[in-house]
Amino acid sequence: MAVRGGRLSVLTTEDANGDLALPSGPFDPVHDRTFERALRAFVTDQTGFGLGFVEQLYTFGDAGRGAPRATPGPDQQREISVGYLALTADAVDVAPPGARWTPVLEVFPWEDRRQAGTPEVLGAALRAWAGADIRRATRYEPLFALGPTLRWDEGAVLERYELLYEAGLVAEARRDGQEACPPATGDRPMSSDHRRILATGLGRLRSKLRYRPVLFELMPQTFTLSGLQAAAEAVVGLNLHKQNFRRGVERTGLVEATGRLSTGTGGRPAELFRFTGAGVQDGQAPGLALPALR
Repeated sequence: MAVRGGRLSVLTTEDANGDLALPSGPFDPVHDRTFERALRAFVTDQTGFGLGFVEQLYTFGDAGRGAPRATPGPDQQREISVGYLALTADAVDVAPPGARWTPVLEVFPWEDRRQAGTPEVLGAALRAWAGADIRRATRYEPLFALGPTLRWDEGAVLERYELLYEAGLVAEARRDGQEACPPATGDRPMSSDHRRILATGLGRLRSKLRYRPVLFELMPQTFTLSGLQAAAEAVVGLNLHKQNFRRGVERTGLVEATGRLSTGTGGRPAELFRFTGAGVQDGQAPGLALPALR
């Protein structure tokens, strides 16, 4: 993932049917010494992009997942996928056919709380799905914060996607043949269970912002505090309180002024900062406060 053009974006490819997909490939136990080496090789081969730091995300092996390649025959063998999360500040253009940087919140439009109207449209669709079933209502209302006293949990990306799948409100539900409601999300489907994998990655990234300084892995060497806030907003899909965000950043000791000004802000020159790296080596570096506007 990277912040590109002011939007959090994910490196994607296309599958054989032209559907949006994550770079993926098989592990060859004979020729691949490690999973990570295999990962780096096929990502570069499919997208032309060289990965930097990666971390293992999750292992996906649910029964019924059709991919990356379904196993035919009576044996009903289950295919396991090991997902990785990589963050980069260098989202260069990619050239191979089908490879592109895709805005993440176009894949999950309901995760962008800065857009007016999305909660209302989803709320109506979820109410129609729940009907008189109180158990369903008590599940979706807190997840989507559809009440004046309910707090939005930006890290619950996977839980929201899975509920929308169960409700038949995303394209994958219709593709998989379950009883589906009319589309209500304006979302972009992905190949196989790749959107579930991406939801897991986005949820992990959002959650880590609060306890690790991962946001700086998406930033250039020098940046303005406005640019840092814009990157945080692109990740969490929330409008943040400017003064409270800046005070929170300065209290962490994670940034220091460079003594130089940026002239590319379109207004008054803004002070440039850099990441200090304080506490990273000993694991004591804090995350960032995310004071959302309510």
